[in-house]
Amino acid sequence: MTATKVKEPRRSRALVRQETTSAYLFLLPSLVFFVGFVIYPMFMCLYTSFFDSTMNKADVFIGLKNYQELFTDPIFLGALKNTFIIVVVSVPVTCAFSLWVSSAIVNMPGWLTSLFRCVFYLPVVTGSVAVTVVWKWMFNNYYGIFNYLGTRTGLLEKNINWLGDERFALGCIILILLTTSVGQPIVLYVSALGNVDQSLVEAAEVDGATKLQSFWKIKWPAIMPTTLYILVITTINSFQCFALIQLLTSGGPNHSTDTIMYYIYYSAFKLYRYGYGDAMGVVLALIIAALSALQFKVAQSE
Repeated sequence: MTATKVKEPRRSRALVRQETTSAYLFLLPSLVFFVGFVIYPMFMCLYTSFFDSTMNKADVFIGLKNYQELFTDPIFLGALKNTFIIVVVSVPVTCAFSLWVSSAIVNMPGWLTSLFRCVFYLPVVTGSVAVTVVWKWMFNNYYGIFNYLGTRTGLLEKNINWLGDERFALGCIILILLTTSVGQPIVLYVSALGNVDQSLVEAAEVDGATKLQSFWKIKWPAIMPTTLYILVITTINSFQCFALIQLLTSGGPNHSTDTIMYYIYYSAFKLYRYGYGDAMGVVLALIIAALSALQFKVAQSE
């Protein structure tokens, strides 16, 4: 006996047009905001990057000279190097540490897992200014807690100016960035690991698989989409590191903690070289897009 298909009643064109119009009207406020505050500024950034645009005179078209100057500017090259150091260090460490913590707490009692997630996520929802003020006090070279503990325990012979010494300043920035970056990945990984089919894990363990083998063969492929998302957002956030630099070091000492984002701000709003700053913004956007595409490519090949 074959089942007969019931045809759905055909909607009138007027009803379809009415529903479509209503949908676009609901979408309109967000669309206006997106075009006005995302698409238009992106277009103007690209457009202005071809001009000598300053506050004191009319814009002058100079073609690719801003881009040519970028790669002969030692400060920009240093900022580019610092940015890549931050990304190369913070992204793998953030992902690995978040996955390790999530694997450790996911099987704990529910209230304890929630407590750990709250503790690790707290720096994310706390204002960046408040977090930075606390870290600035901890790194203070006169009464900071690191110098106090270091000198009292004998690890340090004398106080260190952590944020004022070229040898330590960038490392301090990376450390602070790590503490504020692991919260969201931990929450995401806990959710992803909790959704893994436990029957597959139990069957593998019955067949003699170790915990490492079960994780690598079963859990890791299941959480790969979450891992890809975490890699992309962590990479973007690391490239856009700005607030910590501005509030703690202002790019110093001697430009040793400059990042591309901070140098864009410095060039555009301190030196009033808007075209030059926009050129850096375009280069930064291209770098982030290329790395994100590479991450998607690598993830899909696995």
